[in-house]
Amino acid sequence: MSNLTKLEFTALDISGKNYLSWILVAELHLEARNLGNTIKEGNSATLQERAQALIFLRHHVHEGLKTKYLTVKYPLTLWNNLRDRYDHQRSVILPKARQDWVQLRLQDFKSISEYNSALFKITSLLQLCGDKITNE
Repeated sequence: MSNLTKLEFTALDISGKNYLSWILVAELHLEARNLGNTIKEGNSATLQERAQALIFLRHHVHEGLKTKYLTVKYPLTLWNNLRDRYDHQRSVILPKARQDWVQLRLQDFKSISEYNSALFKITSLLQLCGDKITNE
């Protein structure tokens, strides 16, 4: 049976290709619902808050991931399991983004808007991976 309620943001793909952006958006949505503490170590969340957070997180992951983590009872455990499974994306994306950054000035863009688009895409990827962007 398909999800009957609309997703608030793109579900985590089973390949993990959208993991880095997914964790940022998921964390923001949990904070907006006052459930952000449920995915932090040593939290004092109530059973109801944990249940709401777990339902929310499960709703925003691929069906295959829902099945794999069906027995997980705590949102923090699910959050950590997904991190363990997909956090390697940083080590895959970061070297490519750094290479693109170095080669950016060597590329021939047809317009300034194309250059700006490429620039913002690369800087966003670098920031997602934790790199600091400076004017130097």
